[in-house]
Amino acid sequence: MSGRSKGLRSKGRKKLTKHPRQRGLSPISRAVQDLSPGTKVSIILDPSVIKGQPHHRYHGRTGVISERRGRAYVVDVRDGGKIKRVISRPEHLRVVEA
Repeated sequence: MSGRSKGLRSKGRKKLTKHPRQRGLSPISRAVQDLSPGTKVSIILDPSVIKGQPHHRYHGRTGVISERRGRAYVVDVRDGGKIKRVISRPEHLRVVEA
C-alpha cells in the first residue's frame, strides 16, 4: 500500500475554496497591478489562479516587497524569529493601507 500524497495543495480545503458569490475568475486589475519595492502587502491566496501561488502556510501573512522577479514578486515575511522570502504573483497579493 502506498503512502498518502502530501502535495502543495493538501490540507487546504477551507483556504483554497471561494465563497459562493465570489466564484469564478478575479478581476484582471489584480493580475496587472504594479507594486514597487518597499510596499507592504498581505498574502491572500486566490484559488482560481493556481500559477504563482505561494505555499498555503503563508495565507493571511503580511510582508514587504523586496524585488520583482519576472512576473512575480519576492516578499519578505516574518516567520517566528526568521525572515522568509516568499515568491508570489500579484494575483495573490493585496496592498495594505497604512
